[in-house]
Amino acid sequence: MSGETIQAPVTRQAAEPVDTTAITAHERRKLDRSGKSQIVVTGILVLVAIYFLVPLYWVVIAATKTTGALFSTNGFWFGGEFALFSNIQQVFSYDGGIFVRWIANSILYSGVGAVLATYFAAAGGYALAKYEFRGRQLVFGTILGGVLVPGTATALPLFLLFSTLGLTDTYWSVLIPSLVSPFGLFLCRVYAAASVDTALLEQARIDGAGELRIFHTIVLRQMTPALVTVFLFQVVGIWNNFFLPLIMLADQKLYPITLGLNNWRAQVDRLPEFYQLTTGGVLVSVIPLVIAIIVLQRFWRGGLTEGSVKG
Repeated sequence: MSGETIQAPVTRQAAEPVDTTAITAHERRKLDRSGKSQIVVTGILVLVAIYFLVPLYWVVIAATKTTGALFSTNGFWFGGEFALFSNIQQVFSYDGGIFVRWIANSILYSGVGAVLATYFAAAGGYALAKYEFRGRQLVFGTILGGVLVPGTATALPLFLLFSTLGLTDTYWSVLIPSLVSPFGLFLCRVYAAASVDTALLEQARIDGAGELRIFHTIVLRQMTPALVTVFLFQVVGIWNNFFLPLIMLADQKLYPITLGLNNWRAQVDRLPEFYQLTTGGVLVSVIPLVIAIIVLQRFWRGGLTEGSVKG
């Protein structure tokens, strides 16, 4: 053999320069579009926030004014004497403190009504989502039809029915209609179908848990976000309800806060000082709703128990 050294061929990969101009330009266009979209979305949200906050701002400013200043100064800025505390004092002391009674009535109507309506909606929605029975779709279709019927359309038939039963001008005439929430039942049915795992229910049945125990210990916890949503909608809806109490109630001591404030507003032509009572009362009536939303919004998120069943 010859003494030649055999060398293995060395394969060299040419380090071809990568042109990143096109990628950079594409990414830049994406960033530009996303930036413009964020600006547009932020602008829309700001407009929506202003739309909802301006009336509240006006109420706060109006509640600080006397009747004269209310009409002689700029409606969106303070003017004259700062009469907020005196106005609030008059609100709570007028007519033997009737306003306190109205607040208590509204808390009763909205609190009890919202809690029971949410419970019934959760039970009905869970049953429609997880139980197989004849006529289930018919029942669900009827409930969807109930969502489309406005409350004002059923107020007069309810009055005639309650009048026949002798329940008009009582707490029951406002409480009983508040216990039914077609929208809440629809929402709970959709949420239960998506979030309540059937395997978890079967496992609980195998372990010997009854249906009521399963509903109260497992289902309600998994449906918490939907329940908070239904509860908030019911609280706001019942608290702001005006037409049903108007036709059902004659006794001023049974009035909710909305009907009571309207009663004060109707007297402003005869007694101008009722302007101060009305604006101060409106400001006080908003505070419980704001507190309820702030307290409950932290529960308003999904997936509290998602992943409890491993695939």
